[in-house]
Amino acid sequence: MYVIIGATGNTGKEITHALLDNNKPVKVISRQLDHLKPFTERGAIAAVGNLEDTNFLKEAFIGATAVYALIPPKWDVTHWRNYQREIATSITQALKEAQVKYVVALSSNGAQLEKGAGPVSGLREFEEMLKQVEGLNILSLRAGFFMQNFFGLMDMMKGMNAFGYSLNKDVKTPIVHTKDIAEVAVKHLLALDFEGFEKVFVAGNADLTMEEVATTLGKAIDKPELKYISFTPEEAKAGSLKAGIPAIIAEGYNELFDALNKGTYLNDYQRTPENTTPTTLAWFAENEFAPAYQATMQNV
Repeated sequence: MYVIIGATGNTGKEITHALLDNNKPVKVISRQLDHLKPFTERGAIAAVGNLEDTNFLKEAFIGATAVYALIPPKWDVTHWRNYQREIATSITQALKEAQVKYVVALSSNGAQLEKGAGPVSGLREFEEMLKQVEGLNILSLRAGFFMQNFFGLMDMMKGMNAFGYSLNKDVKTPIVHTKDIAEVAVKHLLALDFEGFEKVFVAGNADLTMEEVATTLGKAIDKPELKYISFTPEEAKAGSLKAGIPAIIAEGYNELFDALNKGTYLNDYQRTPENTTPTTLAWFAENEFAPAYQATMQNV
């Protein structure tokens, strides 16, 4: 039995369907039963509860061959790190009590930084917690910047003909499609080919600057003039607050981008043929981003 946390999310849904395609028994976790219908209709077992509930997770994990674990994003928190720590502690304790032997954990580039990487330093703390569980074999997926993050910038693109972060224009970062992260996770969940603590970078197809991203996305949505703006941290925070994002989250992302600007965020990362994944930004732009963008334009 494989247990999937975040089964309705970008990576979790792909992993769940792939495991079911391989005729593996799967248990999927969510707060709401109706969200799990696409999986239960295929034979998956539903486990409905909260990740903060360690006893619930322990019961869900008992007998698991392996667990896919992550800390889901939550945009209405007043203290993001405390939220991350609460979920990480609950998952870790449940894995320990259920005596699970294998976990694949979604992490990120930058998780080598104990501090100074915003929310990613919270993922580092999660990794360190997992390492303390005796007999647990851990594979940390050090993933790049999600292509799906660009969906959240559509309103800015429509209003400003531009988008931006507090990331310098010339900084290259690995950009990855979440389905490629899922493929790597499935490969290792099926093989159970990791021992102790291991990490694998999931680097996407290329390292890109945000100006290169703007060119690719702009071409796909018929906005060849689309620009990338490198905001100051103050400008970026103000824009996030205006969009309804809590200050603690806006400040965390500014910290993350500052680490990228300084070079510390990627100081243990190197692209290799093994960690390069197939999906290009151009494919994402044409097949997923452009249709979604055009749909929002029809609703204007």
